[in-house]
Amino acid sequence: MTGMSTKLLPTKLLDGERALITGCAGGIGRGIAKALLAEGATVLGSDITAPPAGDGIDFLAADLSKRDGWKGLLDGAVKKLGTISLFVHAASPRRLEVDTPLSVSEETWDAMTDINLRSGFFLAREMGRHMRDNKIKGRMLLITSQHRFMTRNLPHYSASKAGMTMVMKELARVLAPDGIRVNAIAPGAIPGGGFVADNLGALVAQIPLGRAGTPDDIAQVAVAILSERFGRYVVGTTVEVDGGIGLISWIPAKA
Repeated sequence: MTGMSTKLLPTKLLDGERALITGCAGGIGRGIAKALLAEGATVLGSDITAPPAGDGIDFLAADLSKRDGWKGLLDGAVKKLGTISLFVHAASPRRLEVDTPLSVSEETWDAMTDINLRSGFFLAREMGRHMRDNKIKGRMLLITSQHRFMTRNLPHYSASKAGMTMVMKELARVLAPDGIRVNAIAPGAIPGGGFVADNLGALVAQIPLGRAGTPDDIAQVAVAILSERFGRYVVGTTVEVDGGIGLISWIPAKA
C-alpha cells in the first residue's frame, strides 16, 4: 500500500542483547542460556563447574558462595561482553531431602543462602548499576521457587527463595525509572540441576498438568519476559511456571 510504512520486527526476540546467566552448567540455567542464544543473544554463562562445550555459550567459572566469586564474575563478564543488557540468576546449590528443619546444618544453610540470596542480590544490584550507568534499558530475572511461600521441608531453600522474591521487588522499584525491568520466575517441579526428590513420582501424580516440568518450559517464559516484544510492561512480577502445582500443598512435613 502506498503512503504507509511497515516497521519490520526483528527476526529473533533478543537480537543484539548481551546476557550473563549464573547456574549455567545444567538444569534451568542451562535451558535459559540455550534459549537466549537461539533468540539471538550473546550469552556468557557461569557456574562452579564447566558446562558441556561446543554449543556457542561462552563460560566463566565462579564460586558464588564466596565474595571474591561474585565480584570476579562481574569483572570478568564486563571484560568479555563489554556491556550487559540481560542478567539471569539461576544458580542454586543442590538440595537434599535429609536437610529438614530439625537436621539442616549451619554449613548447608550458609551455602544455600550465600549463593541464592547474598550473591543473587549483589550481582543483581551491580548489574543494575552497570545498566543505569551505561544507559541500558536492561532486564533481569531471578529464578525463585513456588517454595517462596509454600513449605518445602528445606528451610534454608525456602527462606532463600522468599528473600530473593523481596530482593527482586526492591530492585524493580528502584531501577524501573531508569527503564530497567527486574522480575522473577517461580518454577515448579523441574527435575535435574539442583532438584533432587525421593518422592518425585508422588509429586508428579499431583501436578494438575500431569507431568514434571522441563528446563525448556522455564526457558521459553524467560525469553518472553526478557524480550521487549512481550515483556516490556512486566516489572516486579513473579511468574509461576509450575503446571498448576502451586494450587495444591504437596510436601508433607517431617522432622
